[in-house]
Amino acid sequence: MTMDEVITVLSMQEEILQFSHFTNEDAWELGMMLVAETKRRGLDCAITIRRNNGYAVFKYAGNTTNLNNERWMDRTFHTVKTMEKSSLLLYSELKKNGETMADIGLDESEFSCMGGGFPIRVEEVGVIGAIMVSNQNHFINHDMIVKTIGRYLHIDEVPRIRAL
Repeated sequence: MTMDEVITVLSMQEEILQFSHFTNEDAWELGMMLVAETKRRGLDCAITIRRNNGYAVFKYAGNTTNLNNERWMDRTFHTVKTMEKSSLLLYSELKKNGETMADIGLDESEFSCMGGGFPIRVEEVGVIGAIMVSNQNHFINHDMIVKTIGRYLHIDEVPRIRAL
């Protein structure tokens, strides 16, 4: 895939994967589905779902995860919250344009520019939080989120990126 095609697919994912509502109970159910997806794939991940105010409404730490995963998810959360797009979409846009995070005013000590963060976008409301997955390749982290949200929302046809 070309970088333009990747950006198109990532943008389509965000357009398609919107919620009609999102409660703490939704976060629990979606989070448990994410944990099940990681186990189905034989992977071990850290998962956090946060509201924009920073409150973690779901958190899971696999046995091979550590404090570095937590710090990575903190930085990824700040990226998704600030840019209102997935961290992989931002990564792809910067790569296409030959830019760095500093070029757009993001400090790498506070923001992360890798896949693994996805916005929780509520229809007619906007971005109200983010889902973060850490401990795998950033394309795998992103894909687990996309596949699980699609399943949760009962959307069969969500375009996906396998790897770059």
